[in-house]
This record gives sequence, C-alpha cells and structure tokens, in this order.
Amino acid sequence: MRLVIALGGNAMTGADGSARPEEQRAAVIAAVEAVADLVAAGHEVVLTHGNGPQVGNVLLKNELAAHAVPPVPLDWCGAQTQATIGMLVLNAADDAFTARGLSVRTAALVSRTLVDVDDPGFTRPTKPIGRYASAEEAARMVEHGQHWKEVTGRGWRRVVASPEPLECLDIAAVEVMAAAGYVVVCSGGGGIPTVRTDEGYVGVEAVIDKDLSAAILADQVKADALVIATDVEAAVVGWGTPHARPLGETTATQMRELAAEGHFAAGSMGPKVEAVTRFAERTGRTGVITALASIEDAVHGRAGTRVVPS
Repeated sequence: MRLVIALGGNAMTGADGSARPEEQRAAVIAAVEAVADLVAAGHEVVLTHGNGPQVGNVLLKNELAAHAVPPVPLDWCGAQTQATIGMLVLNAADDAFTARGLSVRTAALVSRTLVDVDDPGFTRPTKPIGRYASAEEAARMVEHGQHWKEVTGRGWRRVVASPEPLECLDIAAVEVMAAAGYVVVCSGGGGIPTVRTDEGYVGVEAVIDKDLSAAILADQVKADALVIATDVEAAVVGWGTPHARPLGETTATQMRELAAEGHFAAGSMGPKVEAVTRFAERTGRTGVITALASIEDAVHGRAGTRVVPS
C-alpha cells in the first residue's frame, strides 16, 4: 500500500515537550523505527510532519533578537524547520533501513503549499502561535508588523492567518522520488504557505494546519490510506466523561455527525478528524487516526479509528 503518514510536531520533541537538539534527535529516531517496520513490510511511505515546537523556538529567537536582527517571516521559519527535521529524518531512516537490510533511501523536500491570497484568514488572523509575552514585548513585535492579542490572565500572544491549503505545489518532485523508490519527507508543518500573484509565487505570513495539508498531499499522491499518527490509539467520543469510548471503524457521514455534536476539540483532535474525513470523502479511500506504534494494525483494521467512505 502507499501510505501518507503525518507525524505530529510534538513527536519530534522530548516526552515533556522540551525541544533541545538531542531530545529532538532521539524522538525522530524513535518515530522512524515504526516507519521502517512499515517499509520492511512492503509499504510505500510518504512522510509529512508538524513543526509547531520547532517554529516556536525560531519565533522566540526572533523576539529576543528583534532589537538587533529583523525577525524572520513565517514562511522562512517553515522552510528552515522543514530542512532541519528533514535532515534528522534522513539520518535516522538511513540507519533504520540499514539495520533491517533494506536498500531504501529517504529524500527530504523543502516544499510549498498553495493558499488563496483572498483567504479571509489574512484579514482576520486568529491562529495563536508562540509564547505568551508581556505588553511591552508584544508592542515591540507589533512595530515589526505583527498582530498580537491579549489573553486575560495569561499575557499577550501573537495571532496569524491559518488559510485553507489548496494544493501541494511540489507534488511532481514527490512523485518522481517516490517512483524511484525513495521514502519522501515533504509538506512539513503543512507546507510553506505560498500565494500565486501576477508577479509569481510568494511566501506569506501564515500557518497551515499540517493535518489538513496532509489530506491534500495524500489525495494528490493517490495514497491508499492517510494515517494521522498521534499520541493516542484512537479518536474518542465523550472524552473526559464516564461515557468515553474509542472509535473503531466509522463512516465519513457518521464522523461528521459526531464532530457536529462537539466530540472533538478544535485545538487537538478536531483537525485530525477533519483531515481523515475529508480524505475519505474526496478519494473514496480510508483515513486513519492512531498511535505511531499501531499504524500497521490500524491500516489492516485491527486498531485505531478508521474513517471509510459513506
């Protein structure tokens, strides 16, 4: 099977969320072990990943150095973190494949995702990113053209646009490398947000949801399944209540109904549910939410939440 696997950005950090280089390296090695097992079982894999903690580090450096160095825009932050995480995956995957006697190689692609220049998110930015700051710190960054919002009792936090992903612009390169037998890493962090203008393509200040982008990627590469790898075995209905239960196989229509009833939090499971549901609706194939170690079982219907066409 051809699988698109989306790894969460927090899967690239330490268990406590810390993001020191050695902890990120160790987390990537652990994640790639599960991927290598899938490749050894004969699956073709395209990887994508989150980058929230990594971009958060870059943003903090921006803030601390703003008095001396102009802040790096978000499209640059995305490109930098794609390359860094890609490098870590390359090294870990080569070692994991060699240990299994596999000749498979990995390629990391710094890749862009097309968004609409007229997306309403650009006029009403609402996506919070980075740390909470004091009013003085926020004011300094506002001078650089950023939008910050006060959160009562917490401080000030930057808000940015989160436009809908429309197309993975570099899909042709993904297809060439996948056809040559490479495990391809692409669209990290949802892809570098890019608009098409009369003058050409331009990166923009925005954050694209990586799960929704993964659904677009999986559609474009004609994946047999989209797998959202997270830190739980399955999506849960009634989370935090005595009636909580994990979801097994369900249809896209049933998943829409459960989402409308408010079962999936907007900041956590909600985008994952939306991504696999969209994939099932658009392609007629299966979307999966499960823990990294359970991907093989989930793909074959033995674990996780599987969303099938209605």
